[in-house]
Amino acid sequence: MGENTGMSEHIPTVGFVSLGCPKALTDSELILTQLRAEGYETSKTYAGADLVIVNTCGFIDDAVKESLDTIGEALAANGKVIVTGCLGAKAGEGGGNLVRQIHPKVLAVTGPHATQEVMDAVHLHVPKPHDPFIDLVPAYGVKLTPRHYAYLKISEGCNHRCSFCIIPSMRGDLVSRPIGDVLNEARALFESGVKELLVISQDTSAYGVDVKYRTGFFDGQPVKTRMLDLCERLGQIAEPYGAWVRLHYVYPYPHVDDVVPLMASGRVLPYLDVPFQHAHPDVLRRMKRPASGERNLERLVRWREICPEIVVRSTFIAGFPGETEAEFETLLDFLREARIDRAGCFAYSPVEGAAANELPGLLPQAEREARRARFMEVAEAVSIAKLRERVGATMQVLVDSAPALGRKGGVGRSYADAPEIDGTVRLLPPEKASKTLKVGEFTRARIVAAEGHDLVGVPI
Repeated sequence: MGENTGMSEHIPTVGFVSLGCPKALTDSELILTQLRAEGYETSKTYAGADLVIVNTCGFIDDAVKESLDTIGEALAANGKVIVTGCLGAKAGEGGGNLVRQIHPKVLAVTGPHATQEVMDAVHLHVPKPHDPFIDLVPAYGVKLTPRHYAYLKISEGCNHRCSFCIIPSMRGDLVSRPIGDVLNEARALFESGVKELLVISQDTSAYGVDVKYRTGFFDGQPVKTRMLDLCERLGQIAEPYGAWVRLHYVYPYPHVDDVVPLMASGRVLPYLDVPFQHAHPDVLRRMKRPASGERNLERLVRWREICPEIVVRSTFIAGFPGETEAEFETLLDFLREARIDRAGCFAYSPVEGAAANELPGLLPQAEREARRARFMEVAEAVSIAKLRERVGATMQVLVDSAPALGRKGGVGRSYADAPEIDGTVRLLPPEKASKTLKVGEFTRARIVAAEGHDLVGVPI
C-alpha cells in the first residue's frame, strides 16, 4: 500500500440553487444525491464553491426573470455556472438557446430531468473526487424538503395541449415511471422517517396511460401502472408507519371516482388538488382543457357523497382571452356552488410560446387583475365559511414547527393543508404540562378558532 496522501486534498464543493415547482425540487434532489454519492460537498452559497448549479423555472414570465437574474447573480459571485431545468429548454430569439443568449458565459445548459447531463458537465469542469462506491448516502437520497415530508414524482411530461401552457414543449409528453420504482422509493422514504408523501406529476390521473397501464412488479407481486392501483399500494405501504399520502394535480376524469373510496377508508388523505382552471364550457374549450367542465359539479357532489370529509383545492385563471363578463360570472357561481375549500387564482398572463397568445380578445391587464381580485373575494368567503365549520372538532395535526418542545405552542397542518400552498393550524400551548410537541410527529388538537386561512388548535 502506498502512503495515503488523500487526507489534505481539497474536497470539491458545488453550490446549488433550486427554483420553481415541486417537480423541479425532485429533479434537484436527484442531482444533489448523485453529487453527494460521488463525494462532492454541496452548499447553498456561491462563495467558496468550485461551481454553481442553478435549477431554473421557465413557466411564466416572472419565473423566467427570476431564473435569469439568479443565473446572473451566480455568474457575478462565482463565475462558474451550470444551468438546468425548464428555462434551459427554452429557445430564444432566432431559435438559439435563451439562457446562452442572455448569459453566454455559462459552462453548460440542460433541460429538466437531466441528472446525467448535469453530472457530465460537473465532471468536465470539477473532476470527481473519488470512487462513488466508497461513499455512503442515505438510501432515500438527499432531500430539500424538511425530513418529515417528501414529494414523490410518478411521471414526467404531459399529453395535454392546454393553450395557456408551455410545459409539454419543455418537459415533453407523458412518461410514467415504472410502478415498482415508484413504490420502492415510497417505502424507502417512509423507512427514513417521512410522515407525509405528496404524489406529484403534471397529470396524476393519467398515470400509466402512455404504457397502456402495463403490469409491473413490486415485492414480487404484479401491480398495474394505474392511478387506482398506485394509490391502493401507497396506502398499504404507508399504513404501518401511520403516514399520510396526499394527491396533487388530479384532473377530474371519471376514473378518479374509484380513488375516493380509498379516501373514505383512510388509506389515502381525503384531499384532492384538482386544477379546474375555469367553469364555463366555452372558456374551457378555448383553453383546450381535457375535462369539459359541465360535469364537474356533479362529480364534486358524488365525491362528497362517498367521502363527506373530502377537501378540494384548485387553481383557476381569471381574464382568459375572450372571457366575457357572463362567462366570468359563471365561474363565480361555480365557486360558490362547488364550495371549493382552497382556491387559488391567476390573472391571465401571456406566456411566450403559448397558443393562447394567438386568441382574439386579450383583456386589458387592469380588467384581468380586477377579475382576479373579485374571484379571490368569493373564494376566501367560501374558504373561511368552511374553516369555521371545523371549530369544535378534534383533528390530527402533523407538527412542522415546535420551539422548546412546543411548550409555547407551534405550527402544524391537518389533512386539509398541503405544505406551503394551503393554511396551517396554529397550535396553542398544550393544556397538560406533560404534553410535548415534536417536529415530524402527529398530535391531536381541538380546534378553537379560525383565523383567516388558518385554524387555531389546542394540543390534547
